[in-house]
Amino acid sequence: MENQTLTHTQRMEKCLAGDQPDRVPVALWRHFPVDDQIPENLARAVVNFQRTYDFDLVKVTPASSYCIKDWGVDDRWTGNPEGTRDYTERVIIHPEDWEKLRPLDPRKGFLGAQLTALKHIVDELGDGVPILQTIFNPLAQAKNLVSSSDLTVHLRQYPDAVHAGLKVIAGTTIDFMEACLTTGIAGFFYAVQHAQLSLLNPQEYREFGVAYDREVLEAARPAWLNMLHLHGNDVMFDLVSDYPVQIINWHDRETWPSLTEAQKRFSGVVCGGLSRWSSMVLGTPEKIVAEARDAYAQTDGRRFLLGTGCVVPVLAPHGNLYAARHAFEALPSREK
Repeated sequence: MENQTLTHTQRMEKCLAGDQPDRVPVALWRHFPVDDQIPENLARAVVNFQRTYDFDLVKVTPASSYCIKDWGVDDRWTGNPEGTRDYTERVIIHPEDWEKLRPLDPRKGFLGAQLTALKHIVDELGDGVPILQTIFNPLAQAKNLVSSSDLTVHLRQYPDAVHAGLKVIAGTTIDFMEACLTTGIAGFFYAVQHAQLSLLNPQEYREFGVAYDREVLEAARPAWLNMLHLHGNDVMFDLVSDYPVQIINWHDRETWPSLTEAQKRFSGVVCGGLSRWSSMVLGTPEKIVAEARDAYAQTDGRRFLLGTGCVVPVLAPHGNLYAARHAFEALPSREK
């Protein structure tokens, strides 16, 4: 049967169902430093990026501070090639400061500004492409609130205080996610940063991570396309593989598990296959296509979304981005 070109939404739906669509879906995302400080500019940058490359989903990537700036942090961009900002002002100095956090109104301040950006993006791109809002899990938000008094020290020595703060962060995050769903987005990109053995042990992550992740992810259940991002190396993949998400994304080219191993542990879609630095920044289009084909072989092109393990650095060449987007267009569909 002759294949018909699908919309991005249709392609992702078939991918989630375990079918092989007209081609393997592809999605890359990046930060937009400076532009990410004004909602209208962030929206324009995201829309322009999508219209240039035509990816199968749009992951909206604000600065990590967007969700905590109304608690009093400050940050600035100093030229980091990933587009991330450096924190210059923190609000948690002493353990008792965790108990001073109060819930934020998701429709005001920087959270409200992010809702404005989402509305612009949804209005511009329509229903044909799924849009995901980035949500940092409560522990990742907590990390950026605390000063040089390291988060790990606080959670080990003053667990009750940290729990008090995490409860407020989780509640505010849930309220914000519910507000996001009213904009028409398809789901959330849920970023987990501390499920790494170099940072916490599994029991610590169960207590300070999993307990809040599950609560927050309940707010994402009405959405049809949610992606879990496991940041870093030596990740606790098995500990989170039963989270209620449709996609898991991690640095598969840098750390265990491989795409093949992950598909044995997770029933949904795996996202990865491309090296961010050695390929997307320093490599050639030929190297990128070779990595994409290798990832295809690992997964047989099913339950697979081609992407990188995290954000694409802002200095990735246009030709490499283009090569990633079109890496599978010469492959015949094997759908029956």
